[in-house]
This record gives sequence, structure tokens and C-alpha cells, in this order.
Amino acid sequence: MMNDKLSLEIIEFGNTSIKLYVPGYGYVKQKYEESKLNAAGAHFPYWAKIWPAAIGMCNFINAHSSLITGKKVLELAAGLGLPSLLAAAYAAEVCCSDYLQDAIDVIDRSIAINEYNNIYTQLLNWHHLPDSLQADILLMSDVNYDEEEFAVLYKVIERFIAGGTTIILSTPQRLMAKSFIGKLMPWVAHQEEMEINVPEKTFVSIFVLRKKKKDKV
Repeated sequence: MMNDKLSLEIIEFGNTSIKLYVPGYGYVKQKYEESKLNAAGAHFPYWAKIWPAAIGMCNFINAHSSLITGKKVLELAAGLGLPSLLAAAYAAEVCCSDYLQDAIDVIDRSIAINEYNNIYTQLLNWHHLPDSLQADILLMSDVNYDEEEFAVLYKVIERFIAGGTTIILSTPQRLMAKSFIGKLMPWVAHQEEMEINVPEKTFVSIFVLRKKKKDKV
């Protein structure tokens, strides 16, 4: 049973408590070993951890909930889905997506225990997004970690902004991502930095991207 390999954490943002299933070390190791057997060059399951950028995203959502209240929200590469779960407390509808079924399975458990009825999961790969995919708000947390993906990510961001979507992007302050972030600056309507101390001290940047520059949050 998957439940035997998951721990349940309760994370609070303001007055909202989120119940989040998090895989244990044994589960993560098992999945990594299985993936190595099934595919050459398999990646470690980084999705199975609560990252500082996700905490930063949630802090921002909690402080600026009006941005997503009543909106249709999409999260790409959601990992454990923490920002999506918090967004569901305010949004009309949330699609929490990842390209890995293992991640989706864990997110589904978290959705069920939070008893949300306005959030669902979907397998989505940003390399092959459906043309019909739309959202009022796009959440992207810690997606700019691989330089080989920057070109594709830029096209995804460009596509959604052209369609009128507001994007909330959270990222740790990586030197290698400086050029990528620089290309996004013409769309930045709001930017802020915050210090996250879970699980370790990390400085996270939050960007609100949309067509019109310098809009107020």
C-alpha cells in the first residue's frame, strides 16, 4: 500500500491548513531504482520533496489571494502539488499537473484527504501541452532548474501570456538561471524576494508575469 510509504504533514499558511502527503526515503529510493531499470539516464525523483520555492509560492498566494480568487488555475510540474492545494482554497477550479504518474498518485491522496472538490490532477508534459489548454492563472514553482529546458519553458510562458494568462513564477536565486529570468523581465508586473527557512535557508524570488508591465498586485 502506498499509504505505508507516505507521511502526512500539516502545513499552515495564514488561517489555511494544508494536509500534504510526502513520500518517505524508502519510497523515493525504490522509485529511483525502478526508474533506472526501466530507462537509461533516469532522473532522481526530485518531485517527492517540499522545495523552498513551493513554500515561497504558497506564502505569496496567502498574501495575495485576491489574484486567484474565483479563477481557473493551472500548475505545471507540480511535484507534490502544495501550491495547487493552497490555491484550491480560493480558486474556482485548479488543475494540478505533472508529467510523472507517481507524482500524480501522491497528489491525488492529498486532494482526497483535504476533501477538495474543485481540484483535479492531469498528466501534462510542458513539451507537449494540448493546444486547448487554458487558465486564468498559471503556477510555476522551481521549474527553471535545467538549462536544457529553458528554451521550451520560455515558449510555454510566452504562449500563456499571449493568451492572457497571469503567471506566478517562484524560483530559488540560481546564478545559472539569471539569463532565463532576464528574458522574462519585460512581462514582470510584480517581483518580490523572501527568505525561506524550510528545509534550509534559501532566498526565493516571486515573479508575477502578464502582458501589461507594472500592474499592481
